[in-house]
Amino acid sequence: MLRIKGLSVSFLVGRKRIDVLDNVNLELRKGEVLSLVGESGSGKSVLGISIIRLIPSNTSISGEIIYKGKNLLDLDKDSMRKIRGREIAWVPQNPDTMLNPTIRIGDQIGEVLVEHYGFTRKEAWETAIRILEDLGVNPPDERAKNYPHQLSGGMKQRALLAMGIAGKPNVLIVDEPTKGLDPIMKEILLESLKRIKNMKDSPAILLITHDLEFAEKLADTVAVMYCGQIIEVTEARRFFNSPLHPYSKLLLRALPSRELIPIPGKHPNIAKPPSGCRFRERCPYSKEKCMNEPLMFTLDGNKVKCWLYEHIRNSSDGIIKDNE
Repeated sequence: MLRIKGLSVSFLVGRKRIDVLDNVNLELRKGEVLSLVGESGSGKSVLGISIIRLIPSNTSISGEIIYKGKNLLDLDKDSMRKIRGREIAWVPQNPDTMLNPTIRIGDQIGEVLVEHYGFTRKEAWETAIRILEDLGVNPPDERAKNYPHQLSGGMKQRALLAMGIAGKPNVLIVDEPTKGLDPIMKEILLESLKRIKNMKDSPAILLITHDLEFAEKLADTVAVMYCGQIIEVTEARRFFNSPLHPYSKLLLRALPSRELIPIPGKHPNIAKPPSGCRFRERCPYSKEKCMNEPLMFTLDGNKVKCWLYEHIRNSSDGIIKDNE
C-alpha cells in the first residue's frame, strides 16, 4: 500500500542543517493499523507530513515514498494535490487550528467531496451527516450544523476524522489524536477509530502517537522511533508482551498501568545525536560495540536495530540492510 525507503529529512535553521529523519524504512499494508510510537521530539509527526508533502520550504528530503508504484517525492504539486485528501488523507493533531471557525462542521467535512468528486453542496452535506453517524456521533445532523467553537475537544477530533475519511482514502494518517483529551474522550475517539478500522474497504491507518495505551487497543503493528530513526518494527501483540529493543522495554515500563519507572537520562538533542547507537547513553545494556551504529536485525519476522541481536546474523532470520 505505502512503502517508505531510505527517507531522510533535514531542516535548514539559520545556516545550519538539522537532520530530523535518518534513513527511515517502513511499510504500511492494506487494511493495517501501524502505530508509530516514541517520545515527543523523535520525528514522528515529521514523517507524517513528509508522506503528504506538507513540509516547510526550508526542508531537504531524500529517499522514496512509494504509493501505487510511484515515488510521491517525484510528483509535481498538481499531481500530489490530487492524491492528498482523496487517496492519502491526514488528520492533524490540533483541531483548533485546522477547523475553520466560520464554517459549519458538515460543510467542512463535505468539502473534499465537492473538490475531488464533484458533489453538489446538498449531496456533500447529506454524506457528511452519514459519515458522522458511521463514526458514532449523535445526533449527527445536529453536530453537522455546529460551528467548531460549539464542540468539545473530542468532538472536534472526530470532526477531523470525518473530514479525513470523507473521500474514502486508501491511506489515513492520524497524528496524535489523543492530545489534550481526557480518558472519557479518548475512549469515544477510540471507538470512532475502531469503526473506521472495521469499515468495508477500510483505509490503511498510520497512527502517530506517544500514547502507548491507546495504541495497544488499536494497532496491528508497532514501529518505534527514537531520535529520527526507526529502531523496532514488531507485531503489536508481541510488542506489548515482549518488545525487542531496550528502549521499547523501558518505554513500556514507564507506563502508569505498569511499573511507572521513568526512562533514565534525557532524549538526545536531535540536532546533535550521539554517534553509534543513539540510545546508548541511556541504555542499561550499552557496550563498546554500541559506539558503532547498529544494523537492523530480524527475529521471527520482526525488526530491531540493536547489537544485542547480533547473534542472529547466522540464523534463519538474519540481517536487513537499512535500505530494504
